[in-house]
Amino acid sequence: LDELAASRERKTFLDAQNADLMEAMRTLEDAIAKIDLETRELLSKTFDQVNEHFGQMFPSLFGGGSAKLVMTGGEILDSGVQVLAQPPGKKNSTIHLLSGGEKALTAIALVFAIFLLNPAPFCLLDEVDAPLDDANVSKFTNMIRQFSDNSQFIIVTHNKMTMSTVDVIYGVTMQEPGVSKLVSVDFRNLNQNQN
Repeated sequence: LDELAASRERKTFLDAQNADLMEAMRTLEDAIAKIDLETRELLSKTFDQVNEHFGQMFPSLFGGGSAKLVMTGGEILDSGVQVLAQPPGKKNSTIHLLSGGEKALTAIALVFAIFLLNPAPFCLLDEVDAPLDDANVSKFTNMIRQFSDNSQFIIVTHNKMTMSTVDVIYGVTMQEPGVSKLVSVDFRNLNQNQN
């Protein structure tokens, strides 16, 4: 009888523990479902906004054409994203058929489409203009100028055209072997002094 009483007491304790675990599991499943729903809605809204901005930025950089983002799966949380871009006069179906410069300009359009959604106080761009020809560098620098009213851009580049359009240049030189020196030129001060 003592063993039966001890076993009943143990079973009651284990049943209570099981009920607590089941309740905790239901609470977690409800929280996961709520988070999934909110994430789907937010991701869908963000994707649509970026897609709209991308559709506007692409033709402004290319002087025409069209571009859009497409989800590559049924479930938005597990889906991939495909970039479809058609510069003016081309009938390609994927970004893989574009030239290196066209791919770079498409990527720049996408970066700025995302940037429009959530502008930051500064943006670092590293050699994004490297594959661009002079005409496309001009389009890129014009876009930088448009966005520079609200954000500061730090551009790492070797392109002389890009350098000629900036306000301040910082460079590294080695006047004597093994000794690097930072050199800067502030064109804003030069222009004010000339006036």
